[in-house]
Amino acid sequence: MKATIAIALVLVLLAGGAYWYMHKAATAKSIAKISSFEECGALYPVMESYPPRCATPDGRSFTQDVGNELSKMDLITIDAPRPTAKISSPLTVTGKARGTWYFEASFPVELQDAQGNVIVQTHAEAQSDWMTEDFVPYKLTLTFPTQPAGSHGKLILRKDNPSGDPAKDDSLVVPVVF
Repeated sequence: MKATIAIALVLVLLAGGAYWYMHKAATAKSIAKISSFEECGALYPVMESYPPRCATPDGRSFTQDVGNELSKMDLITIDAPRPTAKISSPLTVTGKARGTWYFEASFPVELQDAQGNVIVQTHAEAQSDWMTEDFVPYKLTLTFPTQPAGSHGKLILRKDNPSGDPAKDDSLVVPVVF
């Protein structure tokens, strides 16, 4: 009787150990398949930072793409839509840009799909006197054809450059999700 209990106990321990080992191996494989911020954020906590970051248990870190917003914040800001926001048509875009970003109270804006194809182009309009070096509010509404749900794109706010000199080109790139 004692021998039967001992054998049963050993079998239970072996089965439990085998299950634990296989579960650990499967978990390691699924962690290794993570290759983006979105995949990481769906499984693990996202750090409260800007831009948001996520870390996997194996030590890899993924950062959400917020475009070049941080490097352009002294020239142009965007209030809506925020980077990686889900957007649909019509889309109202608002923010502030230095007066030097405008020419004749406007600057060009385009919406691109994930392949870089231009979906729509228009101009943002200054909402007050643009003849300043201070920040001036802008606003525009984009109307565009329906895009595949969940697909990605870019909203590009370009510094107006009437000279055509490439050295004076600049833009704010905002990643979006349709």
